[in-house]
Amino acid sequence: MNPIVAIVGRPNVGKSTLFNRLIQQKKAIVHSESGVTRDRHYGKSFWNGIEFSIIDTGGYVQGSDDIFEGEIRKQVMLAVEEADVILFMLDVTSGITQEDISVASIVRKIDKPVFTVINKVDNTNLQYDSYEFYSLGLGEFYNVSSINGSGTGDLLDAVVKAFPEKDTEEENIDLARFAIVGRPNVGKSSFINALIGKERNIVTPISGTTRDSIYTHYNKFGHDFLLIDTAGVRKKGKVHENIEFYSVMRSIRSIENSDVCFLIIDAERGVESQDLSIFQIIQRNGKGVVILINKWDLVDKGTNSLKEYEEEVRRKFEPFTDVPVVFISALTKQRIFKALDAGVGVYKNRMRKVPTSKLNNVMLEEIENFRPPAIKGKYIKIKYITQLPTHSPSFAFFCNLPQYIKDPYMRFLENRLRENFEFTGVPIKIFFRKK
Repeated sequence: MNPIVAIVGRPNVGKSTLFNRLIQQKKAIVHSESGVTRDRHYGKSFWNGIEFSIIDTGGYVQGSDDIFEGEIRKQVMLAVEEADVILFMLDVTSGITQEDISVASIVRKIDKPVFTVINKVDNTNLQYDSYEFYSLGLGEFYNVSSINGSGTGDLLDAVVKAFPEKDTEEENIDLARFAIVGRPNVGKSSFINALIGKERNIVTPISGTTRDSIYTHYNKFGHDFLLIDTAGVRKKGKVHENIEFYSVMRSIRSIENSDVCFLIIDAERGVESQDLSIFQIIQRNGKGVVILINKWDLVDKGTNSLKEYEEEVRRKFEPFTDVPVVFISALTKQRIFKALDAGVGVYKNRMRKVPTSKLNNVMLEEIENFRPPAIKGKYIKIKYITQLPTHSPSFAFFCNLPQYIKDPYMRFLENRLRENFEFTGVPIKIFFRKK
């Protein structure tokens, strides 16, 4: 599981700018993800061979100035509870404010690695000004400029050294992990209860009732895996209560710790922007996915309702449409075992390793039949393909001019891989390397 770094501090100190700079550190793969809502509060970074997740808490502060201190206190405390490392950001140009002092009083008591980051230090004079922040009593700090990146390297060197040691016992569990994710009140807990045949979780009609990730060992009908029930991910504009922010962070951690995600969608409400955001997080993490349309029994149906609904769902999730879509009712247990079988199938697809000889025999013929278009009079020749030893399907294509291969041809290769080797429900990553 990736460590989580949370960036905290009052508004307008540059948290989002630093966040954007850190997630841009990893640019090895370019995805074509049109129609997918990006979530700027969550991202991945990669430093010194270590991948970690970043949460920007800036967008979660609600309310007017008179209740600001209470709100920021909630967000800082929740970030502290869920994250492994905290970055406390301040702004050298505005000096120490009352809000900074309030956050500092919380940060001072944290029993986790905390790095004080003074932002907007662009020149020598501002470096002298930063000494004022010693008065907060937080010890050493890091001067950075989020805009131009100065100082961020030293900061990241220290941050990755502070990450906790991985729990090897947890990492070595052989059981497949299926996360149940979705917006609040779509029926995640009801789905698990229907599968295991008892009230494992408290189920109420109130959004966000499931406030924590709950692991259930499922061992029935020849299946043996862990089900992870997560708190619902709620649309950012509606995150008023601290418990909802907690839900967002915990759901992200559960997705990262899973192999396959069941993304549950309310049939009556259809696909909403937050569903696309969750789908984006699943895809970005290379997890398998099965889309479950729950409460299908409550929808008024015509002759072609199911087919038309499925086509609309796939259109919303373009371009990644090679995903199982199962219509269920957790209440009446309609098709819940079909959903389970689909999840197991996607797990097997994600684990699939294609022999190099077979991969080359099939894909080189496909490439010969439809060659990459010439760029600037230069012809691209792909000579060799191999599957990389990663957790999710990744392939390296060795060629003479990797920089000239564009997104449309990358999608063509992905589609041929899917058609020939069965990767339904699994994101595929493709790299082009110099032969």
